[in-house]
Amino acid sequence: MKKLTIALLFIVLSAGLATQSSAQEVITIQQAVERTLQNNLQIKQSKLNESLSEENLRQAKNDVLPTLNGNGNYSLNFGRSIDPSTNQFISQRFSGFNGNLSVGMDLFAGFQKMNQIKQNKILLSADQTATEKIKNDLVLQVVTSYMQILFNRDLLAASKQQQNVAKLTLNQQQQLLDAGNKTLADVSEAKSQAATAELNVTNAENALTISVLTLSQLMEMPANTPYDVQAPLINSFTDSGTDTNIQEVYENALKTFPDIKLASLRSEVSLKAMDIAKGSYFPRLTLGGGVGTNYSSGRQVVISRTPTLNQFGQTASGEAVFVPGSDIVTAKQSFGTQFTDNFNQSVGLSLSIPIFNGFLVRSNVRRAKINYQGNILQEQTAKNNLNKVISQSVADLQAARSRYLSTENAFIAQKDAFFVIEQRYNVGLVNSLDYSTSRTNRNKAETDFIQAKYDLLFRAKVIDYYLGRQITF
Repeated sequence: MKKLTIALLFIVLSAGLATQSSAQEVITIQQAVERTLQNNLQIKQSKLNESLSEENLRQAKNDVLPTLNGNGNYSLNFGRSIDPSTNQFISQRFSGFNGNLSVGMDLFAGFQKMNQIKQNKILLSADQTATEKIKNDLVLQVVTSYMQILFNRDLLAASKQQQNVAKLTLNQQQQLLDAGNKTLADVSEAKSQAATAELNVTNAENALTISVLTLSQLMEMPANTPYDVQAPLINSFTDSGTDTNIQEVYENALKTFPDIKLASLRSEVSLKAMDIAKGSYFPRLTLGGGVGTNYSSGRQVVISRTPTLNQFGQTASGEAVFVPGSDIVTAKQSFGTQFTDNFNQSVGLSLSIPIFNGFLVRSNVRRAKINYQGNILQEQTAKNNLNKVISQSVADLQAARSRYLSTENAFIAQKDAFFVIEQRYNVGLVNSLDYSTSRTNRNKAETDFIQAKYDLLFRAKVIDYYLGRQITF
């Protein structure tokens, strides 16, 4: 007996551990949002766009620094050529090298570089805001999918309850038929009700599977990963009935909503683009300088000079005429010596004045102005659309609140009515048609109530979304 007790205890513990290990993970709406924002590929791509904007801003700042460039050239020459170190023609094979370093800096260029830096700063803010917009849109998608799972789950539970009632009714009718107290028509009606209930369960299961898959895809989770979602507390529905002021929601959304901020930043970007285009109207003053040197293997240097007398001719009497001369010994001049001797420096200012360029600058300025005006219109359109959406959302919340109260009362009334009909049907005081109609009305009232319940919660969370609040239950 003791061994049997121990064995039973082991089986119970093993079953408990197995049940616990196979239990599905319960995900809250906050966790669903966090996982989506962490794993979403659109957000990662938007982050890369931010990195590109950061690099563009860094380069725009570096563009105001002086430029330093060096170059060198080596050549091997044959035949008659100009010696680069002496600028004289020579007819021999020689090699040559020249190199230089040059530095340049814009002293004034119509403030184009400074405006470019400012524009790139705004572009970086715009890309960061675009990331926030993607996150904001994803949050609303997660909330929608999450609510759909809750609705489909409750609908499935209600459908299964209705299916159980239909099965019990069918068994009861079959027993009464066997006893001779019911007709075949009553049993056929019960079978029809059971088949309809089974179809409703199948449809609810399919809808729940699809909604779970949709949320899994948003969270970038494998489709076969089992999980469950946490249902909201009861007071979440009662708290949703507070009054909401349209103007208050709209003014708050103007400050925090990424769509409006992004449209405003794009207007600022186009305004800076117009300033950059206007910079081409101004002269451009550039400071430049450089150093250089060269080398030639054909350049010779005198090593020694020996005085000599060379016969020039003869006099009339036959005497030789001598003139002084010298014997010169030369050698190739070394690279180091030529590098020093040929070293040169330069410095200068360059002024470029735009006089006429086919009205290119004017055309660029006009295009930039048109883009700016277009972005201003888009910004105002975004504000108008936000106002319309918020007004509609507040109206939807008020309608959902009224519908929730109405469907709750209707469900209570239909449930009570069905209970009475069911009791009378069981004792034969109501026919199967009236019983079927009453149960259908009761089931429909329950479905409407479930839908209204989650519709109210969703509409309330939409208002929280526009107010910039964290979506919680």
